[in-house]
Amino acid sequence: MSALLGYLRIPALALSGIVTFASGALYWKQKLVSHTDRLRDLHLTLRHSEIIYPRYLPSGARTEEGVPRPNQFGVSDYEDLRIITPDGEHLSAFLLRPSNKGLSKKVTVLMFHGNAGNIGHRIPIGKIIEENAGCYIFMLEYRGYGLSTGDPDEAGIKIDAQTALDYVRQHNDTQGNDIVVYGQSLGGAVAADLVAKNQGAKDIKGLILENTFASLKKVIPHAFPPARYLAPLCHQKWATEEILPRITEVPILFLSGLKDEIIPYALSFLFLSFAKQQQAFPHEVAPLCMPKQIHHMA
Repeated sequence: MSALLGYLRIPALALSGIVTFASGALYWKQKLVSHTDRLRDLHLTLRHSEIIYPRYLPSGARTEEGVPRPNQFGVSDYEDLRIITPDGEHLSAFLLRPSNKGLSKKVTVLMFHGNAGNIGHRIPIGKIIEENAGCYIFMLEYRGYGLSTGDPDEAGIKIDAQTALDYVRQHNDTQGNDIVVYGQSLGGAVAADLVAKNQGAKDIKGLILENTFASLKKVIPHAFPPARYLAPLCHQKWATEEILPRITEVPILFLSGLKDEIIPYALSFLFLSFAKQQQAFPHEVAPLCMPKQIHHMA
């Protein structure tokens, strides 16, 4: 864990979390089929691509003008990339290079953002990490978000994550680098799944989970209380609690905002306790709690 914390300084990470899972995240549409038995005939539809994955929020998030670029935040050394997934989607991505060559390390942080918004909204986070840790930052845009093509769902986003990792492993600037996978909220679920599948290659040196939920079904009652009884209808699982026990070769750092209004600290603490109790974890599992941070600003 000391090596992991050496790559990513805690003060840098403590400032992260702009626009994540909360942005109008879950929405339920009700439809009356009959007037004789409302309880029986009330039909609730969960529209996954627009409700669970609110990629159009904030307004303009899927337009050229609505995706900030690194140079708008004072980042000059970067690439604006397009990568293609095995199933033919074209994904947007940014690669930020270390600005301080004296501090530069052979480390790449692979970032997966939270729900809503786009990678441009997370550039300040990547910049902070790059400036403090001297590493490369690869920021992936999921399918259906920002300027990426397609429609988001769990299976597709997992393909996107693997495509990003494969790209980082082959890119001239990042080939051979140690990799730290960092996910915020929904991105934490993406990151955990990716690490579980790729830890055997030995190049992934750390996993950072910021305000990540145990499963989508468990977070729905907190994110949208009226839908708490309908959570079982959601077939987008993102069951990170089932994935964590499979991660046996990579240390994990949990970041949690104590004032998180979407994923309460109590839920995050139970998630951490669950992780620590697993016999499968030979590596350290460490928490970092931020007392004043809400979900968007942990």
